[in-house]
Amino acid sequence: MLVLVAPGQGAQTPGFLTPWLDLPGVEDRLRALSAAAGLDLVHYGTDADADEIRDTAVAQPLLVAAGLVSAAALGDVSPGAVAGHSVGEITAAVLAGVLDDTAALTLVRKRGLAMAEAAAITPTGMSALLGGDPDTTVAHLEKLGLTPANVNGAGQIVAAGTLEQLAALEADKPEGVRRVVALKVAGAFHTRHMGPAVDTLAKAARELTPGDPTITYVSNKDGKAVATGAEVLERLVGQVANPVRWDLCMETFQELGVTALLELSPGGTLTGLAKRALPGVKTLALKTPDDLDAARELISEHANA
Repeated sequence: MLVLVAPGQGAQTPGFLTPWLDLPGVEDRLRALSAAAGLDLVHYGTDADADEIRDTAVAQPLLVAAGLVSAAALGDVSPGAVAGHSVGEITAAVLAGVLDDTAALTLVRKRGLAMAEAAAITPTGMSALLGGDPDTTVAHLEKLGLTPANVNGAGQIVAAGTLEQLAALEADKPEGVRRVVALKVAGAFHTRHMGPAVDTLAKAARELTPGDPTITYVSNKDGKAVATGAEVLERLVGQVANPVRWDLCMETFQELGVTALLELSPGGTLTGLAKRALPGVKTLALKTPDDLDAARELISEHANA
């Protein structure tokens, strides 16, 4: 059973879409996605520097567009389930038939802008903690006033809060944590600091008419499969201010009988987690078109098996 997953913010690197433009139809689709987002995604995916694409309002539409063009390049795929990490959930919603391209890019552009505005209110950030016992780590973060914003499994939790709180974490790591790595993001995503973005996103979601998922859609909220498009949208709205439970998503993949996990462009992060948390499951990160043949072979072996 194949699971198709889409990465979240931070996976982008300068020029990562350049090789994809050599494929027939990709530039035209990116131009159409750019029109929906009101953003030149071809420029941001090819010529823009790291600072430009770190901007939340740019990074989020760029990642959704990358996921969609790389998924299209695979041809017909029948995964057993789809999921996305954070903003990757919007990519997954398109793959599951909940949203079309235009609705997804319109929504993600509003999401990115609203989260950037919320992040500007208070200086905040995020840091990844590697190693340690999850329960011990979460308790320690809460003592410091921090939120476990991403519980990723495989020994990784991402803490989020004010810069002062994160500095205190650097000086006082939880027992068993090997490293604390500051992330290059603009704010404390998936925490109460993103509260102002929720109302904006809820208003945007009310303008959409979602379809019900045609493929099992696994939600970041609790790792549960969601049956209706209305609930997918509701969860997408609330998720900007609540923790990502990727650990629970991976537990659901196991319960569904996953045998292979394919990560859309710019892949790498989620396959890395899966290699540690899902032993025996084949993984492949779709980074460039050079990976397409291997991806299609994986699909032929595991999709609808």
